[in-house]
Amino acid sequence: MAENKQQQLQIELTPEVANGSYSNLAIINHSNQEFIIDFIAALPGLPKARVNSRQVLTPESAKRLLFALQDNVVKYEKQFGVIEINGGAAPKAEAQGATATPFGIPEGNA
Repeated sequence: MAENKQQQLQIELTPEVANGSYSNLAIINHSNQEFIIDFIAALPGLPKARVNSRQVLTPESAKRLLFALQDNVVKYEKQFGVIEINGGAAPKAEAQGATATPFGIPEGNA
């Protein structure tokens, strides 16, 4: 009889990463092999916004992230109320490729 031993993954959070990085804009691109998410802090009055973090995910990891975010948004809204985007409801899923951009910044290409 084979023994089923699962090792527990130990995750290290260094002090530099633990402080986090503020982002209010994400640009997402993909190929057949990966999803690329650029996190950006676009601040009012500044003409330029710099990518402060880039995450490259496999398609499976991107889908898992999508489900995890969806689950957490649902839990958040149950506890704190509906998250409004620009004073209205979130865009419908049919809006393929749409992004919510802050401060009226036009959508960009990465």
